[in-house]
Amino acid sequence: MTMATPTMFSEERTARWILLTSLALNLFLVGAGGAFLARHYFAERAGAATPLDHSVGARIERIAATLPGPDADILRGEYRANAVAVDASRDAYRKARDDVRQTLRVDPFDSGAMRAAMISTRATRQNFDQLLQDVIASAAAKMSAAGRSKLAEWPPGSRPSGAASR
Repeated sequence: MTMATPTMFSEERTARWILLTSLALNLFLVGAGGAFLARHYFAERAGAATPLDHSVGARIERIAATLPGPDADILRGEYRANAVAVDASRDAYRKARDDVRQTLRVDPFDSGAMRAAMISTRATRQNFDQLLQDVIASAAAKMSAAGRSKLAEWPPGSRPSGAASR
C-alpha cells in the first residue's frame, strides 16, 4: 500500500504546469511560424501582380473611372481626339531623356552637350505637360460641376472633399 505524501502532490502539480507551459509554448511557436510562412507566401503572390500601366491612356482611364459616367465619357473623348499629339509628345520626351542618359555615358564627358540635352528634355517635358493639361482643361470645360469637383480630388484620397489648397 502506498501512501500519498504532500511532496508527491507537489511534484505532480509542478509536472502538470510544466506540461501545460510546454504545450502553450509549442502552440505559440507553431502559430508564429505558420504566420511567417503565410505572410511570405502571400507577399510573393502580391508582388507577382501585373505592374501598373503608366501610359497616358491608362492614366486618363484611371481618372475617368472616378468621374460620373457622362463626365468620364467627356474626358475619354477629349483624350481620344488628341491622343496622337499627346502620345507623340510623350514619346519625344522619352527620347529626350534617353539622349541625356546617352550623353552621360560618352567618354570623354562633354558638359556642354549634357546641358543641351537637358534643355531639350525640359522643353519636350513642357510641351507634353501643356498638351496633357489642354486635354484636361478642355474636358473640364464640358463637364458638370460634380465631375469637375471629382477631378479636383484626383488622386482619390489625396485631399478631403472641398478642401482648399494652402
